[in-house]
Amino acid sequence: MSAAMVSAVGQLVALPFVLPVMVAGVLLALGDQRRARACRTLSIVSCAGLLACSGLLLGWSAGDAPAVYAMGNWPAPFGIVFVLDRLSALMLAVTAVLGLACAWYSLGGWDSRGRHFHALLQLQLAGLNGAFLTGDLFNLFVCFELLLIASYGLMLHGGGVERLRATFHYVVYNLVASSVFLIAAGLLYGMTGTLNLADLAIEVAAAPAEDAALLRSAGLLLAVVFAVKAAVLPLAFWLQGGYDSASPPVACLFAVMTKLGVYSMIRVFTVVFGANAGGASDLAQPWWLPAGIATLLFAAIAAASARSLGALAAQLVAVSAGTLLIAVGTGTAQGLGAALLYLLHASLAGALLFLVCGEVVASRPGAGARLAPGPRIGEWRTGLAFLFAALAAAGLPPLSGFVAKLGVLRAALEAAGAAAAWIALLGSTLVAVIALARAGSILFWRPAATRSGPSEPPSRCSRSQPSR
Repeated sequence: MSAAMVSAVGQLVALPFVLPVMVAGVLLALGDQRRARACRTLSIVSCAGLLACSGLLLGWSAGDAPAVYAMGNWPAPFGIVFVLDRLSALMLAVTAVLGLACAWYSLGGWDSRGRHFHALLQLQLAGLNGAFLTGDLFNLFVCFELLLIASYGLMLHGGGVERLRATFHYVVYNLVASSVFLIAAGLLYGMTGTLNLADLAIEVAAAPAEDAALLRSAGLLLAVVFAVKAAVLPLAFWLQGGYDSASPPVACLFAVMTKLGVYSMIRVFTVVFGANAGGASDLAQPWWLPAGIATLLFAAIAAASARSLGALAAQLVAVSAGTLLIAVGTGTAQGLGAALLYLLHASLAGALLFLVCGEVVASRPGAGARLAPGPRIGEWRTGLAFLFAALAAAGLPPLSGFVAKLGVLRAALEAAGAAAAWIALLGSTLVAVIALARAGSILFWRPAATRSGPSEPPSRCSRSQPSR
């Protein structure tokens, strides 16, 4: 990439963050109850603009030099910077696709069940994009808080006791994680005088030996924070209730939130606490593989016992988080490459499965998405979409998830605990196939007349069905 092109791209790097923030302000001023059509149109146009911008940035990121945008023209490490490279550009593109899908699907009636849906959506997109772009640890915290505040409103959107309970657990988990994040950032700033990630890498590597214990403590606190965001066992118990109770378009966008936790792990623990970090070298590396195996096995068992399609989709999100951690935990370039491919695939597959859940709810009045015999789904497109989403979520050929899992399996051969990793990966894939096949047979092939025994109460998904 030439110097002139780097300068040109630098002017656009901040747009994925600035545009949704400005649009959110306009949407709040318009008021979605009074000018619903205008708010919907503006939200769709904003999401389409983000998709076009991210596509442009993704093409420009193919060069070797990253593009940097300094807020207020303050140079790093004194100012806050946004950094565009291939990985951040790829995540921007995935977020833009899911944001547009969420906004478009919500037009079926989901956005009208509460207030300020599209404004909250734009704020969450701004937080996600800012977190993927930032080159500063404190700005990462700020973007986390922005997207979390928006996600609280989106998770509650539509009301209901189950959503209130799930949101309460979600808020408590994340408030504790945010407090831990601040403590870790304060420790690092107190010892190094900077929170710029590139500058932190230099300062941590050059830190005296007597500071190593505090640096390691700060790094491990960050690992806990990112584990909460990524839904890593034993910090993942907020996931099923939160994702299952959220409306399908909201859950579709939430599919990329757990991936932000893994993305942050990759960024911080390869740049700041990587192999050249002195006394804090490869700080969390020994923990990723066993944590990934445990998360994968637990989520697979939970998926097999899911009682609704929404709960099954939520546990498959946790399965993907465990797979990503195993890939990162191999500590090899091959494992990291497989993780990035699987991250892209799992984000889209999980989002699609949540949208299919919304179509299932609309097609089974009274039964919703619970895995019990009910009205037969006569729409063939819903069945075809479920089949494709199931293949993608399970990581079966010929889709990219299969290629990514092969890469993870090959990388795991070189890691300690290779046998356990292979058992967890192959076993979870088999369990996911069985669970999805069971769900498909119940939803599409077993009419209500074959049901025996007392009826079950409607699932949370069925109570969130919009009027169409």
